Amino acid sequence: MSYQHQYIDGTRIHFPVGKVVCIGRNYAEHAKELDNPVPTEPLLFIKPGSCVVPLEGGFKIPTDRGSVHYEAEIAVLLGKPLSTRPSAEEVVDAISGFAPALDLTLRDVQSKLKDKGLPWEIAKSFDGAAVIAPFVSGDTYQDLADIPVRLTINGELRQDGNSRLMLNPIVPMIQYMAACFSLQAGDVILTGTPAGVGPLQAGDEVVLELPGVSRFEGQVL
Repeated sequence: MSYQHQYIDGTRIHFPVGKVVCIGRNYAEHAKELDNPVPTEPLLFIKPGSCVVPLEGGFKIPTDRGSVHYEAEIAVLLGKPLSTRPSAEEVVDAISGFAPALDLTLRDVQSKLKDKGLPWEIAKSFDGAAVIAPFVSGDTYQDLADIPVRLTINGELRQDGNSRLMLNPIVPMIQYMAACFSLQAGDVILTGTPAGVGPLQAGDEVVLELPGVSRFEGQVL
């Protein structure tokens, strides 16, 4: 199924699907569970827009490249470009939506790349590596330091996080990203995953939530 940004009422968002800018190890407990050091500055990587798929209708995972791990995250959709050093007010004004999403990772592949000191793209940017649910509007939250995100698989709660636990809060994080490279309308920011990551299997029933705001069901095909 082809992907197009949309709001929860089904309205299609006219921005093109841009790049997906991600931050790694943005929750201390997640860094610890993978035995990774907690970074002293934001750890960024980019997924191409070609890897984005919708949650609706189910999504496929690779079956021939080792373990595929789920990482539930708060996705932020930008509706205006940002570059250089935007103010906090400019960042908030540029946010068009929030959604729950999955950053999928070929964990075995990533581990081998990390051991060799190589980039992660092969493990992070395969087709279908970013599963994004529909967005709620950007003005839904008055406090961006209090956004919950939750993932349930086969009826079992696996991840339950909140943006207040982020090492790099949403607005300063986007300011840092925009200082490194220009951000465009249609780009998606994946803001890091809380503890509880693990492998996905075909047939898994997935529920992604921004609790109290949006809830979506999907299946691993």
